[in-house]
Amino acid sequence: LIIFSFCLGLTCLSGFFHMKNKNYRISKSHEELLIPPMPCHAKTNVMFLKTHKTASSTVLNIMFRFAERYNLTVALPADQLFHLGYPRTFVAHFVEGFETIGQNYNIMCNHLRFNPLEVKRVMAANTFYFSILRNPIPLLESSYIYYKNNVPAFRSSKNVNDFLASPTKYYHPANYRENIYARNIMWFDFGYNNNAEDDTKYTQAVLEEIEQNFHLILIADYFDESMILLKHALCWDLDDVIYFKLNSRSQDTVQTLSPESKEQIKVWCSLDWKLYLHFNQSFWRRIEETIGLEVLEKEVDHLRTRQKELMETCLSEQEAVRKDHIRNRALLPFQSGAANILGYNLKQDLDNRTLRTCQKMVMPELQYTSYLYTVQHPHKKRKKVGLPLLWTSRQE
Repeated sequence: LIIFSFCLGLTCLSGFFHMKNKNYRISKSHEELLIPPMPCHAKTNVMFLKTHKTASSTVLNIMFRFAERYNLTVALPADQLFHLGYPRTFVAHFVEGFETIGQNYNIMCNHLRFNPLEVKRVMAANTFYFSILRNPIPLLESSYIYYKNNVPAFRSSKNVNDFLASPTKYYHPANYRENIYARNIMWFDFGYNNNAEDDTKYTQAVLEEIEQNFHLILIADYFDESMILLKHALCWDLDDVIYFKLNSRSQDTVQTLSPESKEQIKVWCSLDWKLYLHFNQSFWRRIEETIGLEVLEKEVDHLRTRQKELMETCLSEQEAVRKDHIRNRALLPFQSGAANILGYNLKQDLDNRTLRTCQKMVMPELQYTSYLYTVQHPHKKRKKVGLPLLWTSRQE
């Protein structure tokens, strides 16, 4: 098995270098032909479908900072909500001010259950649509810990392996609103029935529809590579996609999945598994067809170098810390389930401009949403961050 794995690794590696060399030859021939690069303009009308437990809070922070940097308007949740009607299927009036503002929003990125016709009522015709997926195996374990206290199917099981040993013992489709996080959550976020039968014709039709609705699907398991691909697709600068990882949890809350559980997830969440496999392939194909693996590798290095510089500038510990070690309680992320959601401590002696930059990079999702809401809608009642009600109970 070890020899087989080693050989497989060598095969993949040789394919990687072959790809790099191939891309290098292509780029070199471009230089020789003196073909100038095509000019591009930064896209400022962007819709991000924020999926659950997929590093999407980090992407939302990137989107919010971009909106502020270029004075753009964000389609924010109405009233005291922090999501756009989730888990109900999105309709335009879930957006604050839609009746008066109409289609004049640039950015949409808070949680919603996708409904293309209604989203198009809010966003401009030239809007760029993208989303992010994650391998369903670590995703389900993450959901289990994060929603342990809220989801009946999780709450009544001992641990994640116990749940996966016999999911139908704990999961009842009739309680779909409470149990959506327990099965095919990404499928549900894209607007489809997460309890649908895994029929080849049906799944293929859904995959094709998602391809038509979205210009780009990123992969959370390759987050830095995703940010470089996003940067190119949107014609943004490197600093526009720099990030600090947000809403992550401490490693001691991670439960180890048994080999049987991992295989069971592929079956139990087969719709999400097919979704992930399909767009993981298209993700790498997009990279090969546009920027190439060699350029990707260099730009990922630049991204990580710049990220390290900013962490050294902003953070007192140079890394995320546990919730009980966060000194400024205003920067405490929302805590959920059995997870210990990490946050950051900023350095004490930052000048005002640097402090503002660093604060925005570490600001948790709920606080940032509340802040932008106050800026955009100063005459409305401020959103109370506090400890928000469950997503599923907010709409009752």
